[in-house]
Amino acid sequence: MFKNSAKVLTRLCSSTYNISIRKYPAHPKRHYRKTGVVTSNGKFEITLDQRKLKTPKGAPFFVESEPLAIAIATEWDAQKDIIDRSRMHLTALSSTVIDNPNNLKKTDIVNYLVNYTSTDAILYQSSEEKRLKDLQVAEWNPVIEWFNKRYDVNLEPTDGLEVPTFAPGTVMNVSRYLSSYNEAALQGFMFAVDTLKSVILTCACVDRFITPEKAVLLARLEEEYQLGHWGRVEWAHDISKLDLQARLSAAILFVYFNSSNAFVKQKMSI
Repeated sequence: MFKNSAKVLTRLCSSTYNISIRKYPAHPKRHYRKTGVVTSNGKFEITLDQRKLKTPKGAPFFVESEPLAIAIATEWDAQKDIIDRSRMHLTALSSTVIDNPNNLKKTDIVNYLVNYTSTDAILYQSSEEKRLKDLQVAEWNPVIEWFNKRYDVNLEPTDGLEVPTFAPGTVMNVSRYLSSYNEAALQGFMFAVDTLKSVILTCACVDRFITPEKAVLLARLEEEYQLGHWGRVEWAHDISKLDLQARLSAAILFVYFNSSNAFVKQKMSI
């Protein structure tokens, strides 16, 4: 009886208020048994059984780092009954590099990251709650000081709403550092910055000053502080934190794999 009443109510609401129910496409089922990596002309491609992987635009999927290719093949192999692309961050980043859906050039990405620095999350500290401000100063300021020393800049935190002003040379120094990376690695930078809302924390991760777990904790500092007062829904907040850690870890690995000439050495039988 309850099911019938629910159906009637849904039908009446939909017809009266013209409510449209959004239907999301179902995840495709896994259609392959095993994954592999093949190499050709210094490029590495991913195979699903005997078929080579393609990008969303239908272009041949390839990377120039063997460790990255193995990691991507592992992502596909980790899919069970269905293929959940939303959790395959290395695959998504590599496809973005190949397809370049937004037609971004290297200078576009560098400018985006440099401009983001002026609105970096950890430069804006609380002006209302003293305990929160003290926590931010204790946890965020050491990373800001490291960033200033590492890149020869002078960024200062603020507890107001005004955008911090940069000293002469700041933009040039940060741009020079970011421009030393190729376009693929910069896509990883951009993904990490969008995850953390912080260029400073991203650079600290890439340079191994802090771990991805620590970076996520610092990015969520105010949220964690509020949860300490109001309580938390364990599974919901834990899932959110772990999702950020997965996204950030994938981004940092993507930067590493596209910034080094690392290859996997296979054992040779004698």
